[in-house]
Amino acid sequence: MRHVLIVAIAALLAACGVETAGTAATAAAAKKQEVEQGRKTMEQAGARAAGAKDQGQERLRDADK
Repeated sequence: MRHVLIVAIAALLAACGVETAGTAATAAAAKKQEVEQGRKTMEQAGARAAGAKDQGQERLRDADK
């Protein structure tokens, strides 16, 4: 009887570890997606800034003419 109890407790503790690992993996995947989205947003902002800079320089050239 004692061995059955020990095995049952060990199984319950192992199941908790599996759930914790699954939760950590899910959180890590969400964080990775968040980082990738942030990187895309930064690239888009950089491209818009470069476009605005080019447009400003073009307007200056046109104003000089």
